[in-house]
Amino acid sequence: MTTRTDGSLFLSRLILDPRSPQVRSELGKPFQMHRTLWRAFPNAQEQGEGVGRILFRVDHDAQLELPVVLVQSVRAPDWSFLEGVKGYLARGLDGVENPAIKSFSPQIESGRRLVFRLRANPTVKRDGKRLGLLKEQDQLQWLARKGEAGGFRVEKARVISERFTRDKKPEDGQLRPLSFFSALFEGILSVTDPARFRQTLVTGVGSGKGFGFGLLSLARAG
Repeated sequence: MTTRTDGSLFLSRLILDPRSPQVRSELGKPFQMHRTLWRAFPNAQEQGEGVGRILFRVDHDAQLELPVVLVQSVRAPDWSFLEGVKGYLARGLDGVENPAIKSFSPQIESGRRLVFRLRANPTVKRDGKRLGLLKEQDQLQWLARKGEAGGFRVEKARVISERFTRDKKPEDGQLRPLSFFSALFEGILSVTDPARFRQTLVTGVGSGKGFGFGLLSLARAG
């Protein structure tokens, strides 16, 4: 398994077949999907890669009308195991590579403006408990704080409150029920600290990364 030493990351795109019972189950149980995606990095845990080094987000391709999973990693994935998972990947997509993998090296310098997309779990800790932020103003303030700590400034953003994501995670031999509030942020940011911003790209933004939150997708602004 390849780990790039030049600062590059890997981005995979998986187009799923919603007719698959496993896909339908995982779309409603993101931690189960995370466990499936983690299989593309069979030696990562033994070699010290943490869960936060794999970020993913489920999107919907309006043109194909199919669910799409974006997976960012510091190691090259091996998706060959999905050939043995019947019906998981969509087939018969004329001229569309599936799965598709590319490596990219973000051009990060102070002051660079970038269009961003982020599905996150905006929360605050009170009395030792993590609570979801449900008001738009609170969510935008949360993002601004994350930006200040993560090497970027939010120039403008809109937020779409989506839903609560509920799932169960194995813990101490039991399945612990968990609930996450989902918010989709889109807008423009500017880099204030390139080193911290790169770390933010690698480790993600906010909590719930094993449940499909935290992947910061970027494109050039203007």
